[in-house]
Order: sequence, then structure tokens, then C-alpha cells
Amino acid sequence: MEGMIYLADGTLYKGKGFGTSATRVGELVFNTSMTGYQGILTDPSYKGQIINMTYPLIGNYGVSNIDNQSECIHAFGFVTRDISYRPYNRMNKRTILEWLEEQGVPGVYYVDTRSITKKIRAEGTLPCVISTEGIDREEAASLLKKTTLRVDYMKDVGTREVKHTPADGYRIAILDLGIKRNIIDSLQKRGCEIYLFPYGTSPAEILACKPDGFFLSNGPGDPEAATEAVETARVLMQQLPTFGICMGHQLLALATGGSTYKLKFGHRGANHGVYDRVTDKSAITSQNHSFAVDAASVEKKGMIITHINLNDQTVEGMRHRELPVFSVQYHPEGYPGPNDSEGLFDRFMEMIKACKEGTFVPGTDVKGGAAHA
Repeated sequence: MEGMIYLADGTLYKGKGFGTSATRVGELVFNTSMTGYQGILTDPSYKGQIINMTYPLIGNYGVSNIDNQSECIHAFGFVTRDISYRPYNRMNKRTILEWLEEQGVPGVYYVDTRSITKKIRAEGTLPCVISTEGIDREEAASLLKKTTLRVDYMKDVGTREVKHTPADGYRIAILDLGIKRNIIDSLQKRGCEIYLFPYGTSPAEILACKPDGFFLSNGPGDPEAATEAVETARVLMQQLPTFGICMGHQLLALATGGSTYKLKFGHRGANHGVYDRVTDKSAITSQNHSFAVDAASVEKKGMIITHINLNDQTVEGMRHRELPVFSVQYHPEGYPGPNDSEGLFDRFMEMIKACKEGTFVPGTDVKGGAAHA
């Protein structure tokens, strides 16, 4: 099966196709992870994107029944230098070729992924066509020209109905913008009772379940397109201890009156260094985002910048000066080898406990330390 990738700047890459026979249009991005391709492809935050992997060999440990982050592959396409036809792993159930075919996702390999990555870094993320149907350059260019890329997939990748998981711990209301399974697992591991709400749920509907805390999930697209979610966050952050991750972090920035902007080529991978200004420590983090929070805009609205990216100094975390509200841009549930950031979920639990006991002090962290200005 022939495979091709046609970029918006006119560049054409030809290779071999795998997965399903299809043609898709999406935003071409790159991911620097060496493992974790199953979680990457099933992360709803990749909806609408075609993923170019920088690691040269993909599929060598196959596909298991336990590593998905959602019910299906959300990426529109997959690009790699080479693939393994004979995976070896005790949990392997199928090859990546079989999996992409089952899921209806086209893949292209035997292309120069280093060249593609360098192009994205130089020119920024690019709209592109991925095809395993043998179309030519002219057909790809025509398709790309008449296709408008969506920026609001967070409105339909999450749950379509309220889901309740009973437990004896704190009751957490989650606004599902495309939540990863590991986030829910991280909260359940701490005994939390979960209410999962679909996009567009009103603050009144969420408050009706009498939650102890509010969580804003990750999700795909432009945060400025999530106007209903921003309004919901603006209302609930005034009433409940609130934690946001990735898209949730960006929505909290907008909810405070701050702004976001699109990064040139985004942060995607499991090896991004982040500096914690409060603890004076750094962590290796898992990331997947195209947008970032404008630091000056949120600092004027009562937010403290707590974490910064060690590569480009973009905002990776923040908290409110007065309210029990904090967020991070990266994925503490991602566990990219180190588990450095898992404690953020414990911090959320401690914040909820302090608010319920009446011991939360505005302007301090949950353990009573002075806020970092």
C-alpha cells in the first residue's frame, strides 16, 4: 500500500502505507516520546491531528488491552520512520498495523521523520493530507485547499451524558473536554467519587451533585473556542476548590480574564523539563498542547505563575492568589518514567480538605507555606 503526506507548503513525502486505506486532512505535529504510542493515539487531545513520531521504530511492543486512554484512536493519522511487524511483549494482543486497520486510521512509514520534524520546527505546525489510497499531489492540494480544520473538538470528544462512579471519598465534578483515563484513575486511586459531566453542562447542573471539588480536564483544540466551558469555570472556581490540567489550565486562564496564544509547534512528548518555582525543583513531564497561557495577562488577574517550561520559559502552572484554584499545563498522570508530578493530585485532595475544614488561608499554599510571588 502506497503512503503519502502532502503539506500545506507544497512539500510531498512518499512512503509505505499501513493501517486502513483512507485519506484524512489534519494538523501535522510531532511527538518526541520513545514509548507510549498507544496512549498517545488514544489521547482525545490529539483529535484532528496527524502525529509524526521522532523515535524511529514504533510498534515493537505491540498493542495491549490496558494502555488506551479512551475508547478509540482520536488522531487522524500516524507517521513513523519504521514499524515492527513482530512485536514482543507479554501483554501484546495485536500489531500496530492490525490496530490502525481496525480503528480506521491511515499510517505512513518509510519517510524521513527527521526532515518532517525539522520542517515543523522551522515553519510551525502545518495543515496536511495523509493518504494510503494512492492519490496524487494535485488531488491532495485540492483537498487541502477546500478543507477547514476544526478548532473545537473538545465539544464532542468527551462524554455525552453524566456518568457517576460511587466511592467513599471526596466528590469530584469533572467537566469532560476529552479526559484521559489515567486522570480518572488517579482520582479514583485516592478514593474519589466521580461525576463526569459533558461539555456545555451549566454550573447549576454541576453544583446540583454537591461536589467537594471541581476538575477541568485536558482536551483538543483552541481554548478560546470553548466559550461555554470558560463561563462554567469562571462561576465554579469562585465556589469550589478547582484543579485544571492542560486544556483545563488554559480555560482557567481565560476564566480569570487572561489570554492564551498558539505556540509555533507545541509541546508533545514525555521528556519536557519543568521548573517548580515554589519547591525550587524540576521535573520531567509528559506534555501535549498547542496553546500556552500568557503570563502577564493572568498575573494581572490574580494568578501566580508556579511552573515554567525549561526549554522556552512558557507557563506550565499557576495558582490563584486568593481562591483555592491551581492548574498545570503538563500531564501529571502521564508518568513518563519518573512519577515526579503525581503529588499534584494529593495537593488537590489536601486543598479540598482544608476548604471543608475551614483551614484554607488565601495567599498560602495548602500546607501553609508562603505564596510564591
